[in-house]
Amino acid sequence: MDKFMQQMREAFANEALWKEFQTGIWDTIYSTVAATLVACVLGIILGIILVAGEEDGVRPLPGPVMKVLNFAINILRSVPFLILMIMVLPLSELLVGTTIGTVASIPPLIIASASFVARLVETSLREVDKGVIEAAQSMGCSPFQIIWKVILPESLPSLVASFTTAFITILGYGAMAGAIGGGGLGKIAINYGYYKYNYAVMLIAVVFIVVLVQIFPVTGYLPGHPDGPPHHQPGWAKKAPPERQPADEPGQAQPRRHVNFGGGGKAVALPPPLFCAEYAIDRSAFRL
Repeated sequence: MDKFMQQMREAFANEALWKEFQTGIWDTIYSTVAATLVACVLGIILGIILVAGEEDGVRPLPGPVMKVLNFAINILRSVPFLILMIMVLPLSELLVGTTIGTVASIPPLIIASASFVARLVETSLREVDKGVIEAAQSMGCSPFQIIWKVILPESLPSLVASFTTAFITILGYGAMAGAIGGGGLGKIAINYGYYKYNYAVMLIAVVFIVVLVQIFPVTGYLPGHPDGPPHHQPGWAKKAPPERQPADEPGQAQPRRHVNFGGGGKAVALPPPLFCAEYAIDRSAFRL
């Protein structure tokens, strides 16, 4: 215990070490944010394909294509990150010209986390009420319109919470990358702490990582999330446009026809002809 306290005092008095910590914090944030952004973009694309391309999806794809995609995602999720990073190091050298450092750890982080994010996105998209999707299909919406104007906005709170989980996971992956040449706080904890038996340095690095993990999830709760204020309403769930008076002359607006879905809900004014791209659906109208 006396040795640990002595190491702690030396660590707090070491200005060079604190400069290393400052650099390590920035490298950790930089690599984690960069990898998370790219992984989320890839994950959204893959997740949409997994949901929309299934047999009863809005845009079914051939069965062999879906089987190959699911198999590839499952394989990437099954490989431990450290082993996957070692396997992807040649790709890092090809892309960034080096296999050591913070930048070199970003491609393995993206590859390892993209499949994970894809499954999170798939789970979030599957939570959307099937009745809303079927109603949009019956009103003439194209597959792209259903995905862009119905499924994604409706699942937005769940998606943001999933991306927060992905950020924390990628932050942990980045810390592990310090064991094989990655940068950031993980490198400091291993090189200056574990290898030198300086547990005070390792503890300080862990504390900084924990602080980052506690700070960033705060941004992951949008209004409407179960843990946030219940004021969120998806962008597509807007009230129907105001009704116009019938037109007597050609070229002017025609009257809207009110339709009540399910008999127990609020009527929706449908313009003739109905274009899903221009008119929003009031979710409260569907009592399926």
